[in-house]
Amino acid sequence: MAKRVIIVDDSRAVIATAELALEGMIDSGVIDFKSYLNPAELLEALLNGSENFDLLISDVNMPQMNGLDLARAIKADARYATKPILILTTESSDEMKMVGKQIGVTGWMVKPFTDEKLQKSLKMVLGV
Repeated sequence: MAKRVIIVDDSRAVIATAELALEGMIDSGVIDFKSYLNPAELLEALLNGSENFDLLISDVNMPQMNGLDLARAIKADARYATKPILILTTESSDEMKMVGKQIGVTGWMVKPFTDEKLQKSLKMVLGV
């Protein structure tokens, strides 16, 4: 069964680049890929139970909600407390990474990313 991967980023270009990078995994049925431009919409869908994921990939700097705040809110819900979250961002400071680690994010990837790095990260985290 396909693993559900959700990406949330306020940039359509980043979402399109990620989807293109993962095209082989999507086409072969390894992952089911969905995207959100607004983290608040994703959070609402997760909290009301209309959405779920096996892996969440999130930007940090978004106008509606900071990605680390999103991760904190998701991890506070018992249904998602152990689900993996990868941060995909231009932020590379050790302080920011430490905050992510304290929240419980699984990994940190700095933009720009390569197709290979994104694919490798997903395969490792999802065990596929």
